[in-house]
Amino acid sequence: MTHLNLLVGGPTSQWPDQLTAGKVSGDWIGADRGTLRLLKLGITPLVAIGDFDSLTADELKRVKGAVADIRQAKPEKDETDTQLAVTVALHEFHYDRLDIYGATGGRLDHFLANLWMVLEPRYRKFAPHIRFIDKQNTITFYVPGAYEITKEPDKKYLAFVTMEPVNNLTLPDEKYNLKNANVTRPISYASNEFIGETNHFSFDSGMVAVIQSKD
Repeated sequence: MTHLNLLVGGPTSQWPDQLTAGKVSGDWIGADRGTLRLLKLGITPLVAIGDFDSLTADELKRVKGAVADIRQAKPEKDETDTQLAVTVALHEFHYDRLDIYGATGGRLDHFLANLWMVLEPRYRKFAPHIRFIDKQNTITFYVPGAYEITKEPDKKYLAFVTMEPVNNLTLPDEKYNLKNANVTRPISYASNEFIGETNHFSFDSGMVAVIQSKD
């Protein structure tokens, strides 16, 4: 499986240790200040995208001198820098998965915009290929079906989050079970746990985010 990484401008305190050490493998796209942070890690992204309003003139000059493909937008726009970057990542590059870093922590309005982005019609079909990763969490997205999920070695907790109304949500072999639940609103079935290294779940409509977490 091939994957593309995207770094946006969320707090570096929320980065996983592997990213802080500059050891996340694969190609990168930078969004706004994420581009500058990649350069400081010694990583030159394939593309730099955003209005770059969080950068000083000298920082922007450094970005423009280092990255061959710059997509600069006006600050007054209808899309966030993350949306602009995700659109390019999904439509111009053909990877199996998009891992997004720097999209959590900090401003809640930015985090919610990032989380709900997968519900937009233009991104919805790509949702199963998108992950949000930070220091404590991995968020993946699922469309209707039956799935087996594998426990990440460093994660203890497991949550199932209905992003919209969901029918027949079934958690058959997790620590806390659920059978054919019809959920009419977004809710987080939080603090569940794996039993063994793999577990299963299924549902018939809507979208579910699965979060593996650690304290």
